Amino acid sequence: MASVSIRKLDIEFGSIKVIRELDLEIAEGEFIVLLGPSGCGKSTLLNAVAGLLDVAGGQIWIGGKNVTWEEPKDRGIGMVFQSYALYPRMTVRGNLTFGLKMARTPKADIEARVAKAAKILQIEPLLERRPSELSGGQRQRVAIGRALVRDVDVFLFDEPLSNLDAKLRTELRVEIKRLHHELGSTMIYVTHDQIEALTLADRIAVMNGGIIQQLASPKEIYRRPINRFVAGFVGSPAMNFVDGTLSFSGGSPAFVLPDGARIDLSGYAFLGQVEEGRKATLGIRPEQVDPFERGDHTSQLPVNLTMLEPMGADSLVWGRVGSSSFSIRIDGDQHIDTPARIDAFFSPDHASIFDAASGNRL
Repeated sequence: MASVSIRKLDIEFGSIKVIRELDLEIAEGEFIVLLGPSGCGKSTLLNAVAGLLDVAGGQIWIGGKNVTWEEPKDRGIGMVFQSYALYPRMTVRGNLTFGLKMARTPKADIEARVAKAAKILQIEPLLERRPSELSGGQRQRVAIGRALVRDVDVFLFDEPLSNLDAKLRTELRVEIKRLHHELGSTMIYVTHDQIEALTLADRIAVMNGGIIQQLASPKEIYRRPINRFVAGFVGSPAMNFVDGTLSFSGGSPAFVLPDGARIDLSGYAFLGQVEEGRKATLGIRPEQVDPFERGDHTSQLPVNLTMLEPMGADSLVWGRVGSSSFSIRIDGDQHIDTPARIDAFFSPDHASIFDAASGNRL
């Protein structure tokens, strides 16, 4: 295990600055996920940690050692790529041992490392097969094993599951989480898949435009997104957004829709003082809205329902609040008539309020 410290990192491609003065501290044994859309800089950051890219400024420290200008082989890292990058003419055993042989590792040590990695990844029956004889999930296990046998301090994963189908992604996600629990190694994992991020990470760094927008636990990112970008990117289905203004004149805070309807916000914890009439956006997740009344302590939101979308265990009810699209997640066994106009219920302490201009949480 080793800590990773990224300090004031700048990365440029020609005149374009992709990463700007980025700071990130990763503790020993921590599982950090870099999450964001394509082009946000997450893979660029990972490649810089791996030593595959030169940096324009700043430093990278691994295990208390400045490795900013060290070769990849000298950084104590093992990398798993999006493509399996296996040698097609070698067996699984050959793929696992090739790097160790090139490093002149003793034969007994090689055999012990391969046996250990094969057992952890459950690929012992596959050692004499070639990559063409393996499924996609098995190939990715071998790719992980090739990093595992190196006995490294930090594992780097660059979207390792994106080439797999949905079932295999779920299976390998569980395998990677189990691997982290068994090894206790420091892991940095790049993905654009929020489900992978929420299920795997100790902390998630949500990136956009080369900047970390929010660094927090999965629960904190899900429940208290720091801005509208994070709120809209994390969560499936996406968070609902409704535009309006804030009012404090009625004795309790309220969100006022363009048609004048007042939505009670009692119980919402504002981050600071907010002035009367401020333009804002109400954010509420589909699973935190209920079309059926649940007591006296919830706020009501007028929704025009238009369509029911069955999804097996759950159903999504689609509609509109004013001009904004709005969805509600309900149990698959529940029924609700559409089209219809209803008052949906939610708890203000589950909502998020964002400034209309900056997008920052209020």
